[in-house]
Amino acid sequence: MMRQYELVDRVSSYDPLANEDLLNRAYVFATQKHGDQKRASGDPYFSHPVEVAGILTDLHLDTASIATALLHDTIEDTETSFTEIEELFGREIADMVNGVTKMSLLELSSADTAQAENFRKLLVATASDIRILLVKLADRLHNMRTLHFIKSDEKRRRIAQETMDIYAPLAGRIGMHNFREELEDLSFAEINQEARALVMERLSELNEQSSDMLAEISNTVSSELSAHGLEVEVYGRQKRPFSIWRKMQNKSISLEQLSDIFAYRIVTQSEDECYRALGVLHRTYRFVPGRYKDFISTPKINGYQSLHTTVIGPNNQRVELQIRTREMHDIANRGIAAHWTYKDQQDERPDIAKIEPFNWLQDMVEQLKTGETAEEFLENTKLELFTDQVFCFTPKGRLIALPRGATALDFAYAVHTAIGNSCIGVRINGLKLPFRTLLKNGDEIEIIRGETQKPMATWVNHVRTGKARAAIRHSLREREEAEFMALGKQMIESLFAAEGLEAKGSLLERALGVMHYESLDLLRLDVGRGDISAADVLLAVMPKKRRRRSMIAGAVRGLMGRSTHKATSHPAILPLNGALYGTVVKIADDHFPLPGDEIVGVVTMGQGVVVYPAAAPDILILEDKPERLVAMKWDEEAETLFASRVHMTAVNRTGSLSVITQTIADFDANITNLSFIQDSDDFCELTVDVEVRDVDHMEQMMDAIRGSRVVSEANRVIFKS
Repeated sequence: MMRQYELVDRVSSYDPLANEDLLNRAYVFATQKHGDQKRASGDPYFSHPVEVAGILTDLHLDTASIATALLHDTIEDTETSFTEIEELFGREIADMVNGVTKMSLLELSSADTAQAENFRKLLVATASDIRILLVKLADRLHNMRTLHFIKSDEKRRRIAQETMDIYAPLAGRIGMHNFREELEDLSFAEINQEARALVMERLSELNEQSSDMLAEISNTVSSELSAHGLEVEVYGRQKRPFSIWRKMQNKSISLEQLSDIFAYRIVTQSEDECYRALGVLHRTYRFVPGRYKDFISTPKINGYQSLHTTVIGPNNQRVELQIRTREMHDIANRGIAAHWTYKDQQDERPDIAKIEPFNWLQDMVEQLKTGETAEEFLENTKLELFTDQVFCFTPKGRLIALPRGATALDFAYAVHTAIGNSCIGVRINGLKLPFRTLLKNGDEIEIIRGETQKPMATWVNHVRTGKARAAIRHSLREREEAEFMALGKQMIESLFAAEGLEAKGSLLERALGVMHYESLDLLRLDVGRGDISAADVLLAVMPKKRRRRSMIAGAVRGLMGRSTHKATSHPAILPLNGALYGTVVKIADDHFPLPGDEIVGVVTMGQGVVVYPAAAPDILILEDKPERLVAMKWDEEAETLFASRVHMTAVNRTGSLSVITQTIADFDANITNLSFIQDSDDFCELTVDVEVRDVDHMEQMMDAIRGSRVVSEANRVIFKS
């Protein structure tokens, strides 16, 4: 375990203005508070926060972060309070310790709480100060290094899987590649021990065959660049087992076929020298086509910059080269933590708002405000954590970075939510294409907008980014709520009219206090959703009606009994038309009423109004709950097609099915599903789902089907008996 003076010396070595007194007090305070506590390994518990602090000194973090690491378990595991930390070490450190504590408490409850909800709260906890996440990542890294001391197999596996799913990709997303790789490999060792052992065995064999290759290639590359006047540092390293395993899985190749088991980093003095070094190496060695990437001119979202190339190097060996400056190398290793590097005589904190990975974190938190479920949020965020990037441009030259596999619709939402919501098409490199088109590096995208366009539910299937998915779902939810409010308003007005009342604001406002609603819109929303009934509202404003419940039932039944043609202009009946059908008013599953049939709506919790044929058994069951029934009529001017079903007995011979389907097509009906059962050698039973306009359209088609020699019987199915 690192001693007190060693920790202080390490911080002072990179931060000459470090507050040594603060560090000493934090070290002593935490030692005393943790006392005789032990870890699963049997070591003194205090060894853990000291090791976490040591990990953060490798990142050159500020004094407050190191002190937070020392204190991060005191509130959770000892009798220390937030107020005590604040009084002794200041509000900044107290807030950070509290943030790490909240994240740790989430982990403890993760066996009973959905991982998605934990992740959602994790991002909220870290959004106020990114250093909380850095301390938490260091905490998780040390816990993973000592994971083998935990006796429970299930607990070890759960922690490893959570690390692989959330913490490792989060570390990569903020540019901390060394953290990410070690977290992945430690998790891999627990989750898939056999696979890791296999990779390690093959790597051992390769190392025996080419033990001197790393040094030889490093020296050769360094000498070649030196001969061209470039003084560089060359680092060779073998990739970690999990990184190798992932490439083998993604590319479906063997270990021997991998060209980049070894990687070499070439650190130059300036950005200009990066490109000069690239030119020298491409002239000296054969370049492997398709393996060059310029992340200097177009950095990754996490701030990573480097030139990547693969060449056929010494001994005909494929060599992956990464060329970067010292500053780029520092950011590649330490990610967002590199922004806390202190220069001599300067004690300036970084402008966190200008650091892109922090902006990404803030964008993620903004998505929480769209009302997504925790599961949706985790799903969307994982897509962005695990994917590579594609770089595209607006017509004005603005660079937009998106996950690989993103579509032009993702691009539209990346520019602005309003642009995405109104997108009707795109021009990609001048060609007009569907907005679901996948993007490629270098594409120039022009968004075509429509004034009346609104997002549709199917759009979720055509986007990859969390921002686009969240915006689409938010728009759909808002529109659905507006439709539920309109439906609730209609339902209340219909029932009030049937009772000879006018549903004015002054009258309805009585219900707000009685039913504990803040506004009429929220009241109408719940009526439309089916959470409460219109009858509840009527009884709330007119309590005397409680003695006259039968009158309400009578009014509803009276409206139900009217013929559709006589009821078309009556204000107390809700119309079923194209605007309502399929949104907040739905036809019941396995029921197939058509315009011309008598219909009744049933207020159903969370679904709004579900429409049934008036003779359906489900309606008869609700005779004693008339407040849930809503009189409905068809909108005769609507051009919507409605689902219907036909059951028929057909002659079992070649060409019968063709005759039936052609007849249906000749009547401009659309077949959506077809199934059949062969009862005998002579006949088979067919069930055909079709879309038609109304009862007359259906009967004309049925008459034609019945007239065919290949059909012995045909009947329309209105509901399952």
